[in-house]
Amino acid sequence: MAALASDFVATVVALTLAQQLEQTISFGIFVLGGALAVLSALAWRRERDRRMAVVAVGYLMFAIYGFVVFLEYYLLPYLSVQTVELLEHSVAALILVGLLAFFVALSRD
Repeated sequence: MAALASDFVATVVALTLAQQLEQTISFGIFVLGGALAVLSALAWRRERDRRMAVVAVGYLMFAIYGFVVFLEYYLLPYLSVQTVELLEHSVAALILVGLLAFFVALSRD
């Protein structure tokens, strides 16, 4: 267990300022997106408006994106750099789908 903790600390210490900033912002996106998804889902349960369900899914996609980008540097010891980069860049498609979900929710009657 001590070896795992020292590896974790070494990973955190080895991050550059830009990487730490990326992780902090990504974690913020994860927390805020998750909170807004939960609040939107609760509003959907109360109102039963289909648009609120679409908005909740859109926020959830932002949260998933933030979580994956946050985990990027912690996955490097376990996965190859190419795999981690492919995962990070492909999950950016969730941002596009989330924005489209907001557009659909706003444009529907």
